Amino acid sequence: MAKSLLIISRQAPWAGPAAREALDIALAGGAFDLPISMLFLDDGVFQLAPDQRPSTVEQKDLQANLQALPLFGVEALYTSSRSLAERGLDGASLTLPAQALDDAALRSLLQTHDQVITI
Repeated sequence: MAKSLLIISRQAPWAGPAAREALDIALAGGAFDLPISMLFLDDGVFQLAPDQRPSTVEQKDLQANLQALPLFGVEALYTSSRSLAERGLDGASLTLPAQALDDAALRSLLQTHDQVITI
């Protein structure tokens, strides 16, 4: 049985390569049918924000990679309720359906995965 993997993405999509690298790991693992979940935490929640214009800061658009996650079997997507609130984002308007978790639920989520990678 494959070990479950939780990828925690903490960087905004325009803050450098970390957000893209987290998505690349998730997509690669999904291609091999590994049980993968993603948690968008801190500025990582901005990856799911609608109406992004990455070209204005000379960055590549991550939306195609994000939209491919369910196609690769990465359907367990989570966000932090606190991260969303601190950044003025509404969980209902995100570009992908991600379950918003409070701090207690986040601690439980970490315990349910065999391996955790933070990027």
